[in-house]
Amino acid sequence: MRIADSILMELDQEGRTTRRVLERVPTDKLAWTPHQKSMNLGQLALHVAQVPGTIAGFVSGPELVMTGDFKQAAATSTAEVLSALEQSLATAKEVVNGLDDATIMSMWSLKAGGKTLMSMPRLAVVRSLMLNHWYHHRGQLSVYLRELDVPVPSIYGPSADESPFA
Repeated sequence: MRIADSILMELDQEGRTTRRVLERVPTDKLAWTPHQKSMNLGQLALHVAQVPGTIAGFVSGPELVMTGDFKQAAATSTAEVLSALEQSLATAKEVVNGLDDATIMSMWSLKAGGKTLMSMPRLAVVRSLMLNHWYHHRGQLSVYLRELDVPVPSIYGPSADESPFA
């Protein structure tokens, strides 16, 4: 088994879970924010949808040179979020599937302003920036849903609203 195969299996499983969470995002609440320093629901939902494909695009080459400031767009509908997730997962799977073991273990760098901000094997980038970062924001999104009194789906086990064991 190639290293990338385990990542692809994880993308499939976590993609299904993420889809269940994103399906609950109410279109009429996309402008809602829990705090003035927080992203609004539309921004966070779209970010969750786009993370896998965006980060996969970053690791498709040996480095990423950042220019300008990152500004997260906001979704205008739940349908847009779900479509973005499907596109993002397709991109992530295509990129990861194309990484042989030597490439996935090769070094990748993030640069900005003429400086190297980080350098690590692509596998570490995939694990930390694509997957862990994705799960972090998906968890954040589940809190937004709870605050909006939207039933939270089961993610890794029962939520207060849903049990995979029932």
